[in-house]
Amino acid sequence: MSLTIPSPASGTAPSADPALQQPRTYQVRTFGCQMNVHDSERMAGMLEAAGYVPASGEQADVVVFNTCAVRENADNKLYGNLGMLAPVKAANPGMQIAVGGCLAQKDRETILKKAPWVDAVFGTHNVGALPALLDRARHNNEAQLEILESLDVFPSTLPTKRDSVYSGWVSISVGCNNTCTFCIVPALRGKEKDRRPGDILAEIQALVDDGAIEVTLLGQNVNSYGVEFGDRQAFSKLLRACGEIKGLERVRFTSPHPAAFTDDVIDAMAETPNVMPQLHMPLQSGSDKVLKDMKRSYRSTKFLGILDKVREKIPHAAISTDIIVGFPGETEEDFQATLDVVEQSRFATAFTFQYSKRPGTPAADLPDQLPKAVVQERFERLTALQDRIAAEENATQLGRRVEVMVTAHSGRKSEETHRLSGRSQDQRLVHFSVPEGAEVPRPGDLVTVTITEAAAFHLVADPSLQDYSLRRSRAGDAWDRSQADSCGAPVPAAAGGAGRTGVSLGMPTLPVRSR
Repeated sequence: MSLTIPSPASGTAPSADPALQQPRTYQVRTFGCQMNVHDSERMAGMLEAAGYVPASGEQADVVVFNTCAVRENADNKLYGNLGMLAPVKAANPGMQIAVGGCLAQKDRETILKKAPWVDAVFGTHNVGALPALLDRARHNNEAQLEILESLDVFPSTLPTKRDSVYSGWVSISVGCNNTCTFCIVPALRGKEKDRRPGDILAEIQALVDDGAIEVTLLGQNVNSYGVEFGDRQAFSKLLRACGEIKGLERVRFTSPHPAAFTDDVIDAMAETPNVMPQLHMPLQSGSDKVLKDMKRSYRSTKFLGILDKVREKIPHAAISTDIIVGFPGETEEDFQATLDVVEQSRFATAFTFQYSKRPGTPAADLPDQLPKAVVQERFERLTALQDRIAAEENATQLGRRVEVMVTAHSGRKSEETHRLSGRSQDQRLVHFSVPEGAEVPRPGDLVTVTITEAAAFHLVADPSLQDYSLRRSRAGDAWDRSQADSCGAPVPAAAGGAGRTGVSLGMPTLPVRSR
């Protein structure tokens, strides 16, 4: 589907004076899940391959919204942001606004009707069309709407501007074959499409060659990977293959589905040293009745059995989950069943959501939609329980030595505490101090410290000089090179002798786009 709709606000053509021509700047604003975050990396990669440069403080020439349609307030968030940009665009001739992602796939023409100052609308299946749509909108002075009903090219073949040099997302599949009644994702991203194992491993190798030491495998349902080419053990084989990649120290994945989670995957996790002792396993509800209404093809007993098997093979595994409160027809008895399963599961953390009706999903038409006040009260009880459990589970980490990969982002109180931040192997957030006289790590380096404090959402380590151990890594070297790149300084050679070029798969560099 491709439509052209007149847009009087799409701006003026660029100046013909070469002295006034400068690269156009861009900003990508992301809402939603990890898949959206990774899609935004591709949007940034496409724009930079087409000659755009990231905005650095100034108002961007192009603002791209990568949207989510899962939550009820997603629409309000998008249109609120678009409304705030309308006067900004009116004051900046030539500025462009584009909307992509799941909400664009769903709302289509509605976006241009509600916000006629938008220049380009594209869906989940044609991320690669973004630069061309922007060009056409400028040339024709008309908004461009292009929504495809199926994938035109697997997104991982597009250029990618990675958010991090020390870790990266790698999609192993897109779409979903499940029919959960609360979820609109299959309608917007389509049936599951699996990448070939060789293509996935080649992308991981490219990331590692570029300095990354951690990857997270992404899919709407990662453990059903292989269904398209008929190999039921493809995912466990993929995990084991990741273990053969030299220099890859940490492998994670999200999100699996309990119904398809098999023992061979648990064995692969336990037996592959670089697969981290961490698992995100969405529960959604502890009530078998609600799970049936959700069309989640497992029950609470199976779910708890999976956790038992994981902990038997990987005793220190940290397990997280997703839970929906207030699904239509949920009774107090159903909700109590969820509390019971949460108590038994001992999740390290949980992402809890109040059910929101999404038009186009079967659950939106179910009877017995619950009053907001009931849902809110149950939500507060659930979060209080999970906060207590998380604090208790984190308290078990006191006195334990953990290896932490340092991240570029420190905690909110870092200026007063002078602590840096990172993630342990089980993905717990650790804020740590560097003892006086010790070498300060770079993002991507690894420190080993002893946990001295624990809270519900983080751990703290204030080590002595003797207790502090730093391992400088290839990822830290990559961070140094990226900082030199951004400052225009000479780029030192990598360990293999080549300077950092960045991961940009599948597309040549195009001429610079001018203002």
